[in-house]
Amino acid sequence: MKYLATVLVSLVLIMSSCAQSNNAKVGGPCEGCEAVNEFGTKNLKWSDTIFGFETATNKIKISGKVYMSDGKTPAKDVLLYIYHTDNTGRYPKKSTSNGWEKRHGFLRTWLKTDSRGNYEFFTSRPASYPNSTVPQHIHITVKEPHLNEYYIEDFYFADDPNLTPNIVNRTHPRGGSGVITLKRSGTLKTATRDIILGLNIPNY
Repeated sequence: MKYLATVLVSLVLIMSSCAQSNNAKVGGPCEGCEAVNEFGTKNLKWSDTIFGFETATNKIKISGKVYMSDGKTPAKDVLLYIYHTDNTGRYPKKSTSNGWEKRHGFLRTWLKTDSRGNYEFFTSRPASYPNSTVPQHIHITVKEPHLNEYYIEDFYFADDPNLTPNIVNRTHPRGGSGVITLKRSGTLKTATRDIILGLNIPNY
C-alpha cells in the first residue's frame, strides 16, 4: 500500500512538472508551429516568392522589419513561417504532400530576416474559407534563435468586408497589429507590417 502511494505521488509530481513546463513555453500552446522547421535543405533568405505568384491575378507583396523586444533594434536571423489559402479559400495539397503541408497546403514559405531585420514575400491574396465569413488571413509563425517557436497575429486586410472590430481594435495583439492596408503599385498591391518580438507574447 505504501509503495502504491509512493508511485501515485511520483506520477502527480511528474504530471505537475510537465504542466508547468508546458505553461512556461514562450507563447503557450501552438498547434502546427513546429512546421517552421520543415524547410529542409532550403537556403533561407529574407525575401521569397510563394508558388503561383507569377500567374495570379491578385498579386500582393508584403514586407517589413522585425525588431527586438525594445521595438527599435533590428532582429536578424529570425525565421518566419508563412502560409495561407488559395483563391477558393482552401489550403491546396499535392499527392506528395507530407508533414504539416497536409494541413497547411503548399502555399507557404520560410524566410530569415537579414542583418537589418528585413523580410519580404510575394504571393496571391487568399480567400475566406468556403461558405464562411472568416476574414481573409495569412498565418505567420516566428522562431527566434535559441528560443522556441510561437505564433503572432495573422495578416489581415483592412479592406476585407469580413474584418471584425475585435481584430482591428485588439488591445494586446501578439507581435503588434496584423491588419495591413494594400496599395496599388504597378501590377500588384503592396503592404508593410513591422513585427516586435515578444510583444504581448505569454512567458516571453
